[in-house]
Amino acid sequence: MTITVAIAGARGRMGTAAVTAISNAANMEVVAALDYKYDNHYLHNGEVTMEPNGIPIYTSLESLVADGKPDILLDLTDPNAVFNNTYQALTMGIRPVIGTSGLTKQQIETLSEMAAESRIGGIIAPNFSIGAVLAMKFSAMAARYLQDVEILEMHHDKKVDAPSGTAVKTAQMIQEVREAHKQGHPDEKEHWEGARGADFEGMKVHSIRLPGLLAHQEVLLGGEGELLSIRHDSFDRKSFMPGILMAINNVIERENLVYGLENILD
Repeated sequence: MTITVAIAGARGRMGTAAVTAISNAANMEVVAALDYKYDNHYLHNGEVTMEPNGIPIYTSLESLVADGKPDILLDLTDPNAVFNNTYQALTMGIRPVIGTSGLTKQQIETLSEMAAESRIGGIIAPNFSIGAVLAMKFSAMAARYLQDVEILEMHHDKKVDAPSGTAVKTAQMIQEVREAHKQGHPDEKEHWEGARGADFEGMKVHSIRLPGLLAHQEVLLGGEGELLSIRHDSFDRKSFMPGILMAINNVIERENLVYGLENILD
């Protein structure tokens, strides 16, 4: 069986890499692109054209489905579009694979309830890199024993949300095994607001945005006389493609929506 995939955000750098990866997969086909412009155009080798020899572009999911309902909607857009795209996909019986960060806890709960009621498989993955997901799991394992934690996430300067979805998910995974407590000196004062980063149950989270970066995270876990550093670096968007393909194959057989790629790793 060939799995048909529509991609929201196919013209972006991540989307372009995803088009190539899915097109090269033996059991998958990219059948459409969902965009905010270029309706009735085509995407061919990363370029928008009027020649009907590429992937058709639609500006509405309704029009896309009218011409042929895909099995999967892969969303690689932005925080302002992802919830509506996913909500619509679930309403239409399309399985969502979400690689866009910025969904709130309430939005994730709403989408999860919709998927469960309709028995539609889906996944929201703050990070599709298998290495990054393993680093998150290792951090949660270590936090059972070293419970003073700081998270440094570093991304390119075009990223609009902070902290990253990966940092949020990492903190949430650590939260499950760590008792909330204030870190640092009891009388600590910030002379510059924000110097100590965001606070999540006492954990400190720092977001760095610079040109030259792609996606990087380091989790520091401190104990008496020791420091454990768990770091992951993505230098190329190709690092996310195996996770995307794994997620697409997984949700075809799934009847619920999961939050985090770690839920489908063996």
